[in-house]
Amino acid sequence: MLILPVKLLAVWDIQAILSTFLLLQADIRDKDGLEKVFASARFDAVIHFAGLKAVGESVQKPLLYYDHNVVGTINLLEIMAAHGCKKLVFSSSAAVYGSPKNSPCTEDFPLIPHNPYGRTKLMAEEICRDIYHSDPEWSIILLRYFNPVGAHPSGYVGEDPCGTPNNLMPFVQQIAVGRRPSLTIFGNNYATKDGTGVRDYIHVVDLAEGHLFALRKLFDSSSNIGCEAYNLGTGKGTSVLEIVNAFEKASGKKIPLVMGQRRPGDAEILFSSPAKAERELHWKAKYGIAEMCRDLWNWASKHPYGYAASESPKLNGSSR
Repeated sequence: MLILPVKLLAVWDIQAILSTFLLLQADIRDKDGLEKVFASARFDAVIHFAGLKAVGESVQKPLLYYDHNVVGTINLLEIMAAHGCKKLVFSSSAAVYGSPKNSPCTEDFPLIPHNPYGRTKLMAEEICRDIYHSDPEWSIILLRYFNPVGAHPSGYVGEDPCGTPNNLMPFVQQIAVGRRPSLTIFGNNYATKDGTGVRDYIHVVDLAEGHLFALRKLFDSSSNIGCEAYNLGTGKGTSVLEIVNAFEKASGKKIPLVMGQRRPGDAEILFSSPAKAERELHWKAKYGIAEMCRDLWNWASKHPYGYAASESPKLNGSSR
């Protein structure tokens, strides 16, 4: 079974999708709605993506983030337990590490998040660990994402934020298509090679494949996974200016820049060691910054105003 958000239906032939998958809509804060979902079919496992994810917004609206990311997760776990569904892949974040003194980060680094968003992800992780220790029938994989970027190479599936984008590259793509005038870089006086923050960017296709490898691990009869965390990243740090320059090269568009002050809660340097995922999940990122920017521009140039202004393509079995 698969629960799909409505936006995804805009990019495929709806009849073809509905003939293959069951679409059910619910808010994870609505426990009665979740109960109806789980009563409607048998689920073997859950990939829990639902949540809010902007660091800056979380500083301004912490209660909103605790409501969605913590209360919603508790609701989901309670309903899963009631229906005997005890396999979970959880969408966590590199924000749980805060600002470590050294990078690359391994999974055993101290967990000291610097903002409400990171704290909600850490709380959800701790809840998962507590559940497993109380009931070893659970199998849980915590995937700590490092800055997903890009779009599907077809150009038919990409990020379409509602309102003002809260992440770097969706904002950059909107500048490139003429929807916004300039990019504000929050801090150019960090102790990095060009003064801007350094992050580990991962192609969304690599990230999606990481979830499939995690699911396989959960269903591996020879593996008693328990509750384990894995970094999903490339293991390479890229500065804000470097990825903006890479996007300019991929798109042929100049991105006007404005230098601003640092944002509360932002780390200076944060990139991953993905060695554990490579070793235990047999997953490894395939794509680099050039491919991320190429595919992001392919999506943005085909859909400058997102899904709302796009005609839904019909993908047949040979399309990718």
